[in-house]
Amino acid sequence: MAAPAGGMPAHLSMVVLDASDLPALRRFYRGLGWTEQAGASDSLAFFPLGEVTLALFPRAVGTGEGDTVAPADRSGITLVVRVGTGGAVDTAFAAALQAGALAVSEPQDQSFGGRSAVMADPEGHRWELLWVPGATGDG
Repeated sequence: MAAPAGGMPAHLSMVVLDASDLPALRRFYRGLGWTEQAGASDSLAFFPLGEVTLALFPRAVGTGEGDTVAPADRSGITLVVRVGTGGAVDTAFAAALQAGALAVSEPQDQSFGGRSAVMADPEGHRWELLWVPGATGDG
């Protein structure tokens, strides 16, 4: 789904849950009958759920140095919007800040070759803008 001119795409790509016990959380979701994406481990797991992916990360991963919102203020859930280009991360991030979002981590290139930024809405709910080169389903 394309973003409104100069805005942020209105779709949800992924829900990220911070896990204090990732192996136990993986077992729980597998126990529901959900299938993990190939390559899952006790440090990163993905469960495709139709149009949205559930991602599980160890709690410590979500509290990087670039965060400007204290970890205690976090819900442990990050909503992810995938975009079609690295530049779209910057554009959507700027639009979110203009609308009143708080910058958590500025747009930056990632070690896997993509680009991302994280912001919080006025009540502290986290949103990540993510571009993954070559990924299908980018908005």
